[in-house]
Order: sequence, then structure tokens, then C-alpha cells
Amino acid sequence: MNRQFEILPEGKKVYFASDFHLGAPDKIKSLRREKKIIQWFDSIKHDAAAVFLVGDIFDFWFEYKHVIPKGYIRFQAKLLEFIEAEIKIIFFTGNHDMWMFDYFTEEFGIPIYRKPETFIIGSKKIYIGHGDGLGPGDHFFKTLKVLFTNRFCQIAFSFLHPYIGMGLASYWSNKSRLANDKKEHPLDLDNEWLLAYCKELENKDPHELYIFGHRHLPLELPVGTESTYYNLGEWINNFTYLRVSNKHVELLTYHQKQ
Repeated sequence: MNRQFEILPEGKKVYFASDFHLGAPDKIKSLRREKKIIQWFDSIKHDAAAVFLVGDIFDFWFEYKHVIPKGYIRFQAKLLEFIEAEIKIIFFTGNHDMWMFDYFTEEFGIPIYRKPETFIIGSKKIYIGHGDGLGPGDHFFKTLKVLFTNRFCQIAFSFLHPYIGMGLASYWSNKSRLANDKKEHPLDLDNEWLLAYCKELENKDPHELYIFGHRHLPLELPVGTESTYYNLGEWINNFTYLRVSNKHVELLTYHQKQ
């Protein structure tokens, strides 16, 4: 489904970022990174029409019926500030925060997308998703994702006391992130599975931009003669994001103010 986004007013831009992994690897480092993210939000507020958060914003997130993970108050307050300033916030879940349910939608009015979607932003047709479970290979993870997104399994997990459930899941999440960091480098174009996925989709339904996270590598790769795959990188080491205007698409690095 094509989701028509309002035509960008002159001077306005749409921003994309992913893989903040808030909560990892520990409270002190996560808080330092959260404050840097808040500074980035402040730096784009003057010209942002919308911000797409493209998965793994949290290193782990599970919403119980009456309980959410504690912390991240600064980040949530900044989201509310943007929404009250009529700047759209759009969330895509990733493999670390796929257990986002209705909290952000009910409290902030933020839409949550669980699968890749096509958006038309200005004159650009853009395919957006976190990127996990797409393309060839990685059958073990794809099997796990089916299990983790199963509603019965989610309900069963919710019966665990949050102290136990959050502890177990946070341990798994941290191990998974560290494992991914080891296997994502270096870039091998012949086996870049998200690029292969983009090329397959391009043959069936052409887009101008394909925007993903998950890979932890800032990438700008041609898909076709008039289409490009961008990977947003991450905010543990690279601090990269994408800025889209009516005229330009730019993969940038945020440098924190001192």
C-alpha cells in the first residue's frame, strides 16, 4: 500500500534514523547516548516535517498490560515535544523492539509499523523498513521471528513477572546485538542480502529510495539506474542518519555539540 505523505513545504525535510539501541550496553552509556540523540532532535527541529524511527530504537522493549520498561524519559519527552510542534513521528519496529504494542500510539499518537511500507514523500516513492528477516538466508532468525511475533507466545511471555521477563529478554537482546556487531563487517557486496532484496523488489515494483536499518553500516548503494538503497547505520559508533528534501537525499553524521 502506498502511503501518501504530504508534499514537503519549501525548506522542510524528512529525517530517518535507526538502531539507537537505548538501554545497551549499560545504563551509564545508554544515558550518554540518549542525551546525544536529544541534541540531534534539537538540531533538526527547525526544519523537520517528520522523523522516521526505523527500528531497534530500544535494545529491548516489551509492553506488559500495565508496565513498560523504565527509563528513556528524556527521549519520550522529546517525542512529545515534536508532536506538539506538529512534527510527525513514525515508528517502525525492529528485531530488538518488535514487542511494541499500543503504548506509543495511545500516549503520543505515533503510528507503529511492523513490516516494510511504501511512502510517497513529495515526488519520491520510498520503501521503508527495519530490514530484519528480509532477503536471502538467515533462516534461523526468520524462524525465531515467527515465534516472537506469534500472539500466543507474546501472551505467554507476558505472564512472567516483569523482573524475570525483562531480565531474560535483556540478556538475550544484548547477546544478539553483540553477535550482530561481530558478523556485520566488512561489507561484501556479493552477499549484501538487503541489496539483493531491493533489487528483487525493484524488478517487481520500482521505487526511488529503499531505506533500512538493522545492518549497522551506513550505506548508499545503487539498486537500479534511478534507485538507491540507503542503510541508516547506528548510534553506538557511527551516529548516522538520512535527510530527505524535495531536491536532495543526504546520508549524514551527527557531531555532538560540546
